[in-house]
Amino acid sequence: MLYLDTAATAPVRREALEAAWPYLTGTFGNPSSHHLVGEAAAAGLEDARARAAAVLGARRSDIVFTAGGTEAANLAIKGLALGAPRGRHLVTAATEHEAVLQSIDFLRRVHGFEVAFVQVAADGSVSPEALRAVLREDTTLVSLALAGNEIGTIHDIRAIAEIAHASGALLHTDAVQAAGQVDLQGLGADALTLSGHKLGAPKGSGLAMIRGRHPLEPLVHGGGQENGRRSGTENVAFAVALAVALELAESERLETAARLGPLRDRLVRRVLAARSGVLLTGPGIDHPDARLPGHASFCMPGRSGESIVLDLAERGVIASSGSACAAGSDEPSHVLTALGIPDEVAQTAVRLTLGRGTTAAEIEQAATVIEEVLAQG
Repeated sequence: MLYLDTAATAPVRREALEAAWPYLTGTFGNPSSHHLVGEAAAAGLEDARARAAAVLGARRSDIVFTAGGTEAANLAIKGLALGAPRGRHLVTAATEHEAVLQSIDFLRRVHGFEVAFVQVAADGSVSPEALRAVLREDTTLVSLALAGNEIGTIHDIRAIAEIAHASGALLHTDAVQAAGQVDLQGLGADALTLSGHKLGAPKGSGLAMIRGRHPLEPLVHGGGQENGRRSGTENVAFAVALAVALELAESERLETAARLGPLRDRLVRRVLAARSGVLLTGPGIDHPDARLPGHASFCMPGRSGESIVLDLAERGVIASSGSACAAGSDEPSHVLTALGIPDEVAQTAVRLTLGRGTTAAEIEQAATVIEEVLAQG
């Protein structure tokens, strides 16, 4: 089996499992308990918090462990918007993940916020001019991803943060896809959210880095865990696993990116040459640094994306037709339609995403299989 769907989920790393195991067995205590077993668990939790903060260039108190990237995005967006709003105006892009878009829509429906969508270019990028055009004096929060999950476009979050802050707004960035592929330090974001299972930690782990100087309205109320920002007994084992996976991903980031980039480009060229009319979505092949190094996404007019994915799977190549969160939907990708791609073309999307273990031989084999599938019709 050739696994080219790392953007959906990555294999769990053995190092992360081994780090978590003690907190599932002997050190099983409640970290809020004031006895030896609880204090041992609390020490593990705080060590994980410190290690995650170091990777992100944050303070330990800025880290809130969650049950995944979706919860983290909900907490950052709703929590910051409601914590101390200076107005009722939010800015995002139509190409964002549904966790972001639905959180913002909740604020619109329930709390009366207005929403402005920044114009995105055909490759999914956001220009400084486009962002400035939608900011207002009362904009409370801007939410733009560090990298897109469907087309892999990398945004210049440092520049975006400067523009948002110059207007007085806060910035949240969804870094779920970017972690381990893009430098996460010095971005200038007020909040950054991650999902563990994209990095090699178990599913159900995630975190929100939210600068402690900003008031935050919790989503979950109760016992006041996570410095009052997310109540509920913490999942110490998964927090530890996430911290270890995040450290490893960062330590390997430059080497992995340098190796995967050329493999991705080889795959892109083979796929584009396999059939007339195949469209590379996101940044063009002449701008490889604007795309995540392990990410390639296409539209393949004439065939539905789902049928291509099924044909590939029968031949041992695992890919996806877009975001895993939308798998099985008959609707065209909201990301692709936001780029101006017609519905009927957007429904032909196929996403191929490499992992740290992907080899050159596997890319050649996958490209050959794709060529065979596309040649069938």
